[in-house]
Amino acid sequence: MCHVGLATFRRQAADKVPPGSPAEMSSTVLDEQNFRHCCRLLLQQSEQLKDGWSWEAVQGSEEGYLRKTALRSVVIDSRPVWDLEGSSSESEPHTAGHTGLDQSGLAVPVHADSIEGDIDEDEDEGTCTVSEGSSQVLQCEYHIVYSCSYGTPVLYFRASTLEGKSLSLEEVWSSVHPNFRLRLQKSPLNTITLQEHPLLGQPFFMLHPCRTEEFMRPVLLAAQDQNRQVNYVLSWLSVVGPVVGLDVPLKYSTQLHPAASLSSTKPD
Repeated sequence: MCHVGLATFRRQAADKVPPGSPAEMSSTVLDEQNFRHCCRLLLQQSEQLKDGWSWEAVQGSEEGYLRKTALRSVVIDSRPVWDLEGSSSESEPHTAGHTGLDQSGLAVPVHADSIEGDIDEDEDEGTCTVSEGSSQVLQCEYHIVYSCSYGTPVLYFRASTLEGKSLSLEEVWSSVHPNFRLRLQKSPLNTITLQEHPLLGQPFFMLHPCRTEEFMRPVLLAAQDQNRQVNYVLSWLSVVGPVVGLDVPLKYSTQLHPAASLSSTKPD
């Protein structure tokens, strides 16, 4: 594996999809060529915003993935999820999977204000506080990899303490916001699992992609109906990232440009 600079990746992506060309994709399925095009656009914005994303090429292969590392302050909630069920609202929390489209084309939770009770989120600091548990700072590594099987991006990640101790699956679950955790636990196929990284062959946690098309379809169709620009990977990331503490800065919405329009097959 080797790090590829943005200029190099731009040239490689240009061989696949000409810059600024309309995306040849259906409204809900992302092919690998358009995945790389979306990644190139995300990298351009990340470079401008200094958000830390890079493209990692797999040595001896044409394949690669987006990578970002970040420090994340969390509270490890030691209570089992069934204890949290009793303290949550009677209705199912509205979290990732119920999405709308904001004015800039980024996907956002429709009922983000439904998180209440003893939970307090500080978006600026990336800190999620609950009534029980111990606070820790984690070193997190996030990878965005294309899945040929599902025709979607997949988020792989791993986390460790500053002392280098890797988190177990149970500890990762405990660091997830309680409302997100409840929803994921109730949907076994839309959950966090420990899997082998498809490009690195190392153990990573992943968010299962089987329902990606389900929540991306209304986002993309709304963008088409309203003639709005949307980058599939960026919109998808704004939905799934917060589940594992990876927020998409709102400044991305001010950096959109015509070349980022991947919601329509019609020329500009």
